[in-house]
Amino acid sequence: MNKRVRCTAAFAAAVMAASLLGGCGQNGVTAPENVEKYTADGELIKPEKITVMADGTVFTKRNGRDAFEARWEELTGIDIEFIQPDHSAYYDVVGQTFASGVKNWPDVILLSSTYYSGYAEEGALWDLTETYENSDLKKSGRLTGEDVIDGMRIGGRLYGLPVNRGGGCITYVKKKWLDNCNLEVPTNYDEYMNMLKAFTEGDPDGNGVNGDTYALSAAGFMGEESPYTNYLPEFYQESYPSFTKDENGVWYDGFMEQEFKDSLLRLRDAYVNGYVDKETLTNGTSDVRNKFYEDRCGVFTYWSGTWAENLRSNLAKNGLDDELVPLPPIKELGNYIERTPAVWCITNSCKYPEAVYKYFIESMMDGGDMQTLWTYGVEGVHWSVQAETVCGNTYEQGQFHGLESMDKPGTQYTKGHMDPTLSIVEWENDPGIDSVAPAAKRSQEIFNENCKQSLMVPSTTEMATYNGDLTTLKRSIVADVVVQGMPVEEAYQRFEKEHGVKWSNMIVDSLNRLAEAESSR
Repeated sequence: MNKRVRCTAAFAAAVMAASLLGGCGQNGVTAPENVEKYTADGELIKPEKITVMADGTVFTKRNGRDAFEARWEELTGIDIEFIQPDHSAYYDVVGQTFASGVKNWPDVILLSSTYYSGYAEEGALWDLTETYENSDLKKSGRLTGEDVIDGMRIGGRLYGLPVNRGGGCITYVKKKWLDNCNLEVPTNYDEYMNMLKAFTEGDPDGNGVNGDTYALSAAGFMGEESPYTNYLPEFYQESYPSFTKDENGVWYDGFMEQEFKDSLLRLRDAYVNGYVDKETLTNGTSDVRNKFYEDRCGVFTYWSGTWAENLRSNLAKNGLDDELVPLPPIKELGNYIERTPAVWCITNSCKYPEAVYKYFIESMMDGGDMQTLWTYGVEGVHWSVQAETVCGNTYEQGQFHGLESMDKPGTQYTKGHMDPTLSIVEWENDPGIDSVAPAAKRSQEIFNENCKQSLMVPSTTEMATYNGDLTTLKRSIVADVVVQGMPVEEAYQRFEKEHGVKWSNMIVDSLNRLAEAESSR
């Protein structure tokens, strides 16, 4: 592997796939042959055991995974073995596992979209396209997220299946701050900027002092990976700093477009005027949350759904007004960006891939006991319908509620691996839907109605080799313009001088060559 390449999460998948799998290509690793997969009656043979590699989004050992495994095995009659590295080191272990040889690969693995595309391109993942197209799930009519599934196709083929929408960030505004400034909810950029000005120069927190607050804070001006602009969407609007397609399906780098340069000027103006937290460049997400809870800012773009309730409840714990307004996207933004979801993939070492698809992946969306298990966990361990008081909240007999978290005492479980507000199937008998906090449900509904899915960028050698350094350089250019006040053209001259234009063009060319090759198949 080239020592110069920084193996960040945004692009390491392709690097690992190319170097660790030895460039084996789409047909370089194949599923075991001569394995009897059906009974004499034409039924799929159940494997005795399924090995699963997953991150911390699945219940961990300390969060009752043993009970989860036991319930899963009770429902399927199949032994399940989880390989679950520490969440922060997950993709390091994934890379090591694929490098260690086919015999050590799990049957099924959970991958983010970038890693998914990298390993799919290198032939490590089983092509489940026909199995999905002919599946009971596809024929059921229950799918509401076929667009989400189709968004994960690579060259028209599926090498994994999402079981939830990807979700994304929505802008929250403190209702009390709007009221104190006599403002309505902004619907366009001018109104949005007027709100930021009032929140910075006026007295939105009602402490009798003008100008001791700032309007918003964020964890950086540009993210390290897709969708990059999700924490400051009103400034970036429809511009995009990475690779995307035009209306003709031709790849280009949005960072090079005038629209993106214009967005940097909007952001710089807000920063110079003090509307944006001066520590934004170095903030982590926890820093921004704390500033929001301390009433230092009144606008925060963060995850829709469950986090809406988390933000509300933490404001209440601090004795602050807890009513938040989740903003529909302003006119110039049009839509929030939904991140590409993680996908469950079957590796090409799996002996019974069709059965693993049916009994492991497809069953997660059965609208019954298995979907309940993956969404809420195990009754009596993660949730209950008993009359009781949990974490100070009292419930009647038959009222669904989360039990106290084993990992975070004092809080209750709200969901498991799957999020009920992000389901891609109709689930008429969801037992816990009424337990979803109104704030979470409302923010997710607004987001779902006003989002577009992030485009999945395929893996190429050029992408793997250059995009890490390119993204780092882009983030530096953004900081130069916004924080240092460097003229845009001067900043882009630096971008070209430090090889950004060259790397960008090489990646664009590789993506278009790949697209042309796929279209000619």
